[in-house]
Order: sequence, then structure tokens, then C-alpha cells
Amino acid sequence: MKISHLYTYPIKSLRETPISEAEVSKHGFLYDRRFMILKVHDDPASPSGRRYENMHVAYFPDMTLFSTTIDFPNDGDEGKITVTFRAPGGGEPRTLEVPLKPDIAGLETMEVVMHNSPTKAYNMGSKYNDWFNECFGYKVAFAYLGENLRSVLMTSKDTAQSQRQNSWLSSITSSIPLLGSGADDEDKITFQDCAPYLIVTQASLNDVSSRLDGEEMDASKFRPNIILEGTDSEWDEDFWGEIAIGDTKISLVQNCVRCQSINIDYATAKQGATESGKVFKKLQRDRRVDAGHKYSPVFGRYGFLTRDNTGTSIAVGDEVTVTKRNQERTKFDWPGLCKT
Repeated sequence: MKISHLYTYPIKSLRETPISEAEVSKHGFLYDRRFMILKVHDDPASPSGRRYENMHVAYFPDMTLFSTTIDFPNDGDEGKITVTFRAPGGGEPRTLEVPLKPDIAGLETMEVVMHNSPTKAYNMGSKYNDWFNECFGYKVAFAYLGENLRSVLMTSKDTAQSQRQNSWLSSITSSIPLLGSGADDEDKITFQDCAPYLIVTQASLNDVSSRLDGEEMDASKFRPNIILEGTDSEWDEDFWGEIAIGDTKISLVQNCVRCQSINIDYATAKQGATESGKVFKKLQRDRRVDAGHKYSPVFGRYGFLTRDNTGTSIAVGDEVTVTKRNQERTKFDWPGLCKT
């Protein structure tokens, strides 16, 4: 097998940035999902007078109208993200430049809670908020994670013992989400949903496309970091426990269960009017294979580095080997998200 595509997502839920190589870390690709957008609601009951709502494609499909590119640091240049907004139906695109590592001095601190896992972030202020406000048509806050991270609340170690321990602990700690569910204290993530890495295969993507009457499924709707080609068959990854990319080993310990966001047409920011707009339902027919979230289809595997390889890189074309296989499928167990 080989890596066919690499993607990073500098701003959560906006469009992907294709890259040819990526520096890895325990917390994902460098610069992956360090920014996030939240809708601002007036709330007289709050001390600040406002309340923040996390924005995700499934509920805010207009986020797919924003594309991103990255200029990585080079020769003293600290690097930047360029965000481009294209409204449906045409019109001149609008752009915004965001530093990869903003100066946080004087920025308001805010709390962000994703899937019961809280963290601190920095409100980037009116220069950026106003630009996004005009694009969305309502108030938002553009948040920067900085050096903060979120706790992983699901099993993140590839052992049967931790899987059993997590199942037992989650049953008694569901009302105390900050205790987690057997995850190691060092397992931290940025604004990714559940894990630093998401791996999918071209063979399984081809299987999805075969269900769409001649349409080709857009891989980016699944939000992968790594796409692999050359697998023996579709859905073989369901049973992978670990892969090796050179000296980099990624433990694949959880399935990625899918939501309605994969139905969105990225050109219109609405549910697709063709077969691709029904892909969630099509996958429900035979891809509800995770007992921890039995109503949603599975596509892809969540991964964690087996050791800290920070500073090493992987690239398109690198060979990939499955170094560990599971006899049975794993069970999704993030407290509050799993549905059995």
C-alpha cells in the first residue's frame, strides 16, 4: 500500500488543504485544526451576555463554502492560512489571511467544549470575527487553540484490556465526563472530533462511489488525513489495529462513525440533489458495523501515534504496511457519543 493523498484542516469544518507531505505529532499534523468558528448567541443569563455554539458542517453547511490554503513557515516567514469564501451562484471570492501562530497577547480567553471535552481558546477579535460575520450573515467568534489541548475520552490504546476497562468505566462515569474512559492522560487532541488522525482507503471510497449511479464520491467529505491506495479489498481497514509508514506507527483503535454532513453538496452548501445527497442512507444499509454507535455507518479508522514521532514527516507515495490486525471490529466508546 501507499499514501495517495494527505489532507490537513487548519480551521475545523472548513474545506481541506491538500498537502504533499506532513510533519506528524502526537496531536496530529502540524497546524491541523488549531482554529475553530463558533456562533455567538445573545444570552442575558450569561455573565458575558453571550453564549457560544460549536459550528459543524452537519448543522452549518455554509462552512463548506470556505476553502483554505497554507503558506508554511520559511526563511523567517512565520506562515499563514488563506481563507477564501465563494458564495453559491458566483460573485467575487473574498479572502482573509490568518497567521499560523497568532500573537495571543491581549486576546480574550474563552471556553470551548467539544463532545464533553473542554479546553481554553483565544477569541481572535474583531478583525477576523467581522470578516466571518459578513460571510455567514450572523455573529461568530473565530477561536485559536494556542498551546491548549483537549482530553481524549475514548479508548486510545490498542489492547483488549483497555477496551474492557473502558467499557466498564464508561458505564459508571457517563455523568462525569471529565474523568474520561480509560484514555491515557497524555492523549490530547486539538479541535479534531475524537482523534489526531483519520485514515481511509481508496478501495472503500470506490465502493461508496459504486452506490451513486455514476457519480464519484468526494473523499474530502469524509475529512480524512491520510488516504491509502493498494489495499486488498474494500473495508479491510475495519480490522486494522496498526499501520506503519516508515518509522511512524499509527495505532488504529476506533472506527469513525458518520453523520449527515456527508450528504452536503459543497458547491451549494445544501443537501445534494443527486445520488451523492443520499450517501448517508445508502451506507446505513450495510455499514452500521459498530456496536457502540449502531445507527450510524462507519467509514475510516481513528488513529494515534504509538510513540511520539514529533518532527518526522510522511509524504504522498510512502509505503504503508498493516502491522497488526484485529479478529473482531472495535467498539466506539466515547462517553455521550456512543449509542448502543
